[in-house]
Amino acid sequence: MKVTVSLIKADVGSLPGHHRVYKDQLELAKKKLHEAKETGLLIDYHVFNAGDDLELLMTHTKGVNNPEIHKLAWDTFTEVTEKVSKALKLYGAGQDLLVEAFSGNVRGMGPGVAEMEFEERKSEPLLVFAADKTEPGAWNLPLFRIFADPFNTAGLTIDPTMHDGFDFVVHDVMEGKEVMVHCPAEMYDLLALIGTVSRYVISRVYRHRDGEIAAAASVTRLSLIAGRYVGKDDPVLIVRAQHGFPAVGEILEAFSFPYLVPGWMRGSHNGPLMPVPLKYSQCTRFDGPPRVVGLGFQLCNGRLIGPVDLFDDPAFDTVRIKAAEIAEYMRRHGPFMPHRLGPEEMEYTTLPAVLEKLKDRFKEA
Repeated sequence: MKVTVSLIKADVGSLPGHHRVYKDQLELAKKKLHEAKETGLLIDYHVFNAGDDLELLMTHTKGVNNPEIHKLAWDTFTEVTEKVSKALKLYGAGQDLLVEAFSGNVRGMGPGVAEMEFEERKSEPLLVFAADKTEPGAWNLPLFRIFADPFNTAGLTIDPTMHDGFDFVVHDVMEGKEVMVHCPAEMYDLLALIGTVSRYVISRVYRHRDGEIAAAASVTRLSLIAGRYVGKDDPVLIVRAQHGFPAVGEILEAFSFPYLVPGWMRGSHNGPLMPVPLKYSQCTRFDGPPRVVGLGFQLCNGRLIGPVDLFDDPAFDTVRIKAAEIAEYMRRHGPFMPHRLGPEEMEYTTLPAVLEKLKDRFKEA
């Protein structure tokens, strides 16, 4: 039996400001998914939050991009928006729901989606990650390190089953096209693309020797859908672990460096990505710094056994301290680059309104 894992998220309002999903929102979402499980649409589910984003993790046998599953997610987000977010005047109610009517698939409608379908192995460790206050390109660096960097993933050299490497599907968010690049043979080509995190985003990773899916990430860019800044994309990621894939510890090692990502306050600043347990999944200082949470499950005939709160570990305390130090350093730049994003990214913020106000006062120098 093939199992599909779907992780679909949306910002449908939070408490207070862009801070944290409210408990009533979580409870209503759980109720909706429980009803879907009772009818047999879902095998299992888990509802959680990453900062102000409501995350729906679902398992089923319907395959990826299934209209029933996507409608369930859409209906859950809209009902939470209407019955909780708007009723309690929570901030940004329904923020990621950019269209009014569901059209068969939530891709391109605002919510972020990561999905994969596969035959369960004898043991199926599954890791899911969700980030807040950043964009899909935030996964580029860890995905490269997990599946292509032997200094991060010892199995790339020690485990013969991984010596053939992995294939990376890179999505061009500007053109809506994608290309598959093989590592290690085309490593430099891959790096040439994914270093431009605002445009080239890793969407999927496959094991080269048999084409088995290894990872799937969301690639939604809200500003490109709406044509304006409506909040950061806050991406999600699913990764399979062990037995021919990187080990759990190798996957987590990729988050041991608080690398800079775009987002943070008003989606307009670079800041360190801080790995945190669920209890710290709330962006406070300057609406940040950007956060990532990770949950670990064992999949058993589609059932989600767990989770383990992967970053709830003192081994990551020093990473969080370093992230706080980097945040302090970046904040001291105030409105100046490199803390503030470059002009190509600022086009989708409120900065154009400032330029419009001043345009008639610009004179030839």
